[in-house]
Amino acid sequence: MDVLYQYSFSLHMNEIKVQLTKDGSHTLFNTALDDSYHAHNGAISESQHVYIEAGFAALEKHFKQVNILELGFGSGMNAILTLQSALATTGKIERPIYYTSIEAYPLSIEIISQLNYKDQLSTELAHLFHMLHRASWNCDVEIIPGFTLHKVHGKLQDFQTSKDDFNLIYYDAFAPSKQPELWTQNNFDKIIKLMEKEGMLVSYCANGQFKRNLKAAGFTVKAYPGALGRREMTRAWKE
Repeated sequence: MDVLYQYSFSLHMNEIKVQLTKDGSHTLFNTALDDSYHAHNGAISESQHVYIEAGFAALEKHFKQVNILELGFGSGMNAILTLQSALATTGKIERPIYYTSIEAYPLSIEIISQLNYKDQLSTELAHLFHMLHRASWNCDVEIIPGFTLHKVHGKLQDFQTSKDDFNLIYYDAFAPSKQPELWTQNNFDKIIKLMEKEGMLVSYCANGQFKRNLKAAGFTVKAYPGALGRREMTRAWKE
């Protein structure tokens, strides 16, 4: 896809504000939704705790490939931290990662270029962060050997795929009070059908109705200590 066309459906600068969080990393604030992309107590710290430590790093080792489905590509934070974690030990991907991310409102390169994440990443990871955002939509893109990204421009409600072997879900939508349509029962009924047994879902959210919807869909739900002063986050499994 042509780069200019790729970002023609992006959010505009007047809808998004760059803000500094307490750990020194940036978050983005969506003025239309009156909600931020990450925690104000620490953008990188929150994502590292919720999606990497409680999710990616905790995924059962018997999965020979990690198939991730993310709701909300957003700033690319979860994707680059996943790459960072995967490369940390040997400098290469030991378990292949197929990373699918659904995003209805992609951010423009103009917005992404204002984020200070590259200042907190190695030179290699800063380059990979750029590649994640430059990758074409709606097709497989090999970022590095062992890490394939598939960004989907669309909504979860309309998402269709032939894959039914996702084993890790990053559920990183805006808060239920801001985007209630993304936290309905139908969404979790749909997601669980796309997952392998023993696959895990992780989310910063610990909303009671969210957890009841997960249980009704067939997930086993367990509370987990939240990030940066939050009492809880959510982890759930397909048994």
